[in-house]
Parts: sequence; C-alpha cells; structure tokens
Amino acid sequence: MRPAYPARRRLDREGVACEALDNGFESRSDPAALQEVCDRLGPADVEAFFERWMRVIPTPLDSADRAAGYWWDLAMRQVEVSRTLVLDDPRRARGFFESLVADNVDIGRPEQVAMVFARRLGRPVSQPYRTRVFSPGTEVAIDFGYERSRVKQHPKEGRALRIETVINKPSDIGIRARLRHLPELVERARAVNGRLLMIERAGQGCAIGSALFERIHQPFKGEGQRTGALRFGDPRAMALAGALCRVVHAVTGLTNRSLRGQVAGPLGQDHTSGQMSYDLRRLRLHGLIERIDGSDTYRLTPEGIRVAVFYTKLQARLLRPLLEAGRPPAPPELRRALITIDHVLTDHTARARLGPAA
Repeated sequence: MRPAYPARRRLDREGVACEALDNGFESRSDPAALQEVCDRLGPADVEAFFERWMRVIPTPLDSADRAAGYWWDLAMRQVEVSRTLVLDDPRRARGFFESLVADNVDIGRPEQVAMVFARRLGRPVSQPYRTRVFSPGTEVAIDFGYERSRVKQHPKEGRALRIETVINKPSDIGIRARLRHLPELVERARAVNGRLLMIERAGQGCAIGSALFERIHQPFKGEGQRTGALRFGDPRAMALAGALCRVVHAVTGLTNRSLRGQVAGPLGQDHTSGQMSYDLRRLRLHGLIERIDGSDTYRLTPEGIRVAVFYTKLQARLLRPLLEAGRPPAPPELRRALITIDHVLTDHTARARLGPAA
C-alpha cells in the first residue's frame, strides 16, 4: 500500500511542509499530521473508488440484481506496507546496510523466514522458502519470502533504510482476503517490519552485562522453586541457545515439541520430552522466556533473545575461530602472532619454575 503520493498532495493542501523521498518522506514539519493523513486510507475509501467506477463500467448485473443481493465483493490481491528509517548521516547509509547484510544474511534459513510472518509451520508449503542477497548495479538488498508473500530490505536513495512487506495473499499471515480486513492486515504487516528490526538490533548489540551473565550462571532459587544454571560452554546450554536463535521462535513462540528436535541436532543425541520440559522450566525461571496465557507455548523475552544470540555468536564467531587460528586457513599474520604469544608464555612459565617436571 503506497499512500505517499496522495498523502503528499493532501499535506500540500493543508500547508504541512515535508520533503519527499521517492514514494516516501524524508522529513516533515508535523510528524503527527503526516501519520494521521497516511492512516486515513481505509476500506471505505477503496469502496468509494470502486463504486464510482462501477457506475461507469458496463456489468452483467443491473440494479435489480443488486437489490436481490447479487453484487461484487472486494478482496485484497496485494498490499505493501513499508517502513523507512532516515539516517542522520547519509554518507554512511550503504556501509551500514552492507554490515547489516553480512550479519543477518542467514535470516533466509527456512526456520527463520516464518518468524518474519508470524505464522507457525504446521505443514509443508507449496512454494519453498527462499532468500537471496543480490547487487543490481550498485545497490545491495535482502529479499526473502514465505509462500506467496515477501519482504525486501534495502537502502533508499543512499539516505534511508527501507523495509517493504508485500502480502500477495492475506492468508499467508492468517488474514482473510475481504477488504474489510484491511486494517488488521496493515497492523500485522507493520508488526512484520517491527519484528525484523527487533531481531537485527539483537544481532548488532547482543553483549550482556555482568549481572545478567552471573545470574544465569547460578542455579535459580526463589518463589519456592529451584532449577539449574545455564552456563556458557555447557553443551546442552549451547545447543539450547543455538535453537533459540532460530528467529521463528521470536514471534511464533516455541513449544516442547518444536524446540526438542532443534536441540537434539547439535547434541548429536535424542532429547526427550522430559529433558525439554526441564530446559523450558530453566529458561522460564531465569526470565529468558515467558508462557503465553492459556497455552503451552512460550515466547522469548528481550533478555532471552540477547542471551541466545550472545552465547551463539561468542562461540561460533569469536572463540571457535580463535581456537582454530593457529593453523590454516587462518591468516599467516595471525598464526605468527599466536606463535610469538606462545613462546613468551612458555618462557615466562619456565622462569617462574611452573613448567612440567623433567
């Protein structure tokens, strides 16, 4: 849905100053007025446009048919809802976005695409999940889809970051196609854009404070309940964190069944329903997940998202590469630096007479 052009004309008539950015807005003197104008487009406006043309276009149905209850009912074929974030320093727009691409390119994994659309995976879909990063000309974009709908994220004219959610079939996000459901569809599509930003923020700034780190490293005792810690490096805790990073859980929620298989894979062994129940209880008591009222489904808390991403990134992107940096394919300069450090530590240990006995 692109109300930018009619909204711009209306703002001009009402004397609200704004600066255009293609089919959006870069700046405005009255943000509240702009939002109010954009939110005016609703089912009644589309119905009025439709009725105006139906009085002009010949149809096989006449007034008698309409009086008898035979007439056309409008349905939504495609709705696009976008969010544009204008950057303070346009010179850094491309670098910022390419950094975002490098850190979040794995959002296209099948388990994660569904998160963006907040739809639980209950059966195979007719079309595969897909994602791609491409460079048409000098532009870079992330384009990923679920069933018939898609999300595209790209820099806008070098000054903004644009997220576009295009719904080609409302049922993809659990909305009926009749026009009266347009407000609900727009609300859910806006939530799609917001969830994508939430995940990307967690990925960019996932470091946790010492208080939270120490808290989850201690067994929980309180409220008449107790449970074990979630210590970094413990294979089961790391497998659990990696499973929670699958962003489908950040929106659709997670259950004993949906999480169990994703934990069992990294562990290389079966993870029983009872073991998963214990893990869910640990996560809940440590404040990393919360139960959705009236269901056996949980959702990650903001702390839970940060802990899961932090644990996974720290292990996969920092510690593991460093531990393997002493041999190819690590860069030669890094290997030489590690050899130097090893020699210095060996000499220091020998001078302290702490080396192994002869």
